[in-house]
Amino acid sequence: IEGAEERVFSPIETCESIIAGYTTCPNIIHEGDEAFYSPSRDFINMPEKESFNGDEQYYSVLFHEMIHSTGHYSRLGRFAERPALVGFGSVEYSKEELIAEMGASFLNALAGIMDANFKNSLAYLKGWFKPLKEDPKMLIYAAQKAHQAANYILGINQEGEE
Repeated sequence: IEGAEERVFSPIETCESIIAGYTTCPNIIHEGDEAFYSPSRDFINMPEKESFNGDEQYYSVLFHEMIHSTGHYSRLGRFAERPALVGFGSVEYSKEELIAEMGASFLNALAGIMDANFKNSLAYLKGWFKPLKEDPKMLIYAAQKAHQAANYILGINQEGEE
């Protein structure tokens, strides 16, 4: 498009230090237009940084995928408790999405990008609440797992925590 400005990505230092501190982070590749974590191949795929509406949105989505990656058996082993990300729309899938979105919110807050994705986050979570309504303890479970995942990424030792 003529006159359209090419968006330039500007790294956010606090976000980059969170990523750098995740010592067992799987490879992050930038291909296509989908963001996802592959448990079977243990890598994170992200669209190109410039394709996001803003730098904060890029990091927010990346943090979500990083939280998913902590479920791998070589990290926190969350996927061993149940099949990894099976049955899109299932309660198990919803639990994992809730964990990833909450964990990403913790990392966003730490990085100082609290408002960037608030509306998107709420809209996204709304879609996952329906299967969780039957289990009121789910929110507590997800918050605990999200906290554990965020701490894992940050290198905070949680020994003795249950």
